Amino acid sequence: MKISGRTFIISGGASGLGRACARDICSLGGHAAILDMNAEQGGALVQELSPARALFLPCDVTSTSSISSAVTAAAAWATQTGKPLGGVIPAAGVGLPGLVLDRELQPVGLEAVDFVLGVNLRGTLDLVRQVLPYLGAGQGEGVDGERGVVVMVSSAAAFEGQMGQVAYAASKGAVAAMTLPMARDLTRFGIRVVTIAPSMFESNMTAHMSEKVRVGLKKAMEFPARPGQPEEFASLVRQAIENVMLNGVVIRLDGATRMPSKL
Repeated sequence: MKISGRTFIISGGASGLGRACARDICSLGGHAAILDMNAEQGGALVQELSPARALFLPCDVTSTSSISSAVTAAAAWATQTGKPLGGVIPAAGVGLPGLVLDRELQPVGLEAVDFVLGVNLRGTLDLVRQVLPYLGAGQGEGVDGERGVVVMVSSAAAFEGQMGQVAYAASKGAVAAMTLPMARDLTRFGIRVVTIAPSMFESNMTAHMSEKVRVGLKKAMEFPARPGQPEEFASLVRQAIENVMLNGVVIRLDGATRMPSKL
């Protein structure tokens, strides 16, 4: 799969990891359909990347109809520009800490659980499934007849979730778990599936962490002893798009970090 001359749909594309992916894709001659709820950030990114290469589309990934409108518009834009869809990167995500049972013996609220699962799991799967018919109907590329690639975002929390991360770990663990069966489902269409599981990366989500949490996480880091940069995430996404042998796999991007049970 070549990035140049292709359009990629990116949810959560106006900030953090998604924004880095949009920048990288456009720098390599690709087009980016940026799906996000933040119109101000999305519009600013389009101006930075050029309206000829980037399109902002408002989208709430917890709403099937909102995703449908955005995907339809992105597909129409790809047809208009003559840059066919090459893949989807569902990078929208949230973290909402909550102990499954707190000190007052109160169980975690299902509203919070539903919100995290709704964005991180349902939102990911809903976006992917709505993009897939467009990818499957596309022209096969190269000797393998490849039609597209799905690059999903899991987390190190899928494997070493910390206290208060039951909902978050469940959502990201499910994304990791559906990688292989999804790849198997899509084999006949020449569509690959790759999932990246980053540790602590600089993003809007981690920006709200307390200094105590940041210091605690840094102690668990091996090398490099720092949070990952969004550009480093985007670099691996680029490889996932371009390397046809990457399929049905979850790749940890964590600098050998293993999250401790307590900070």
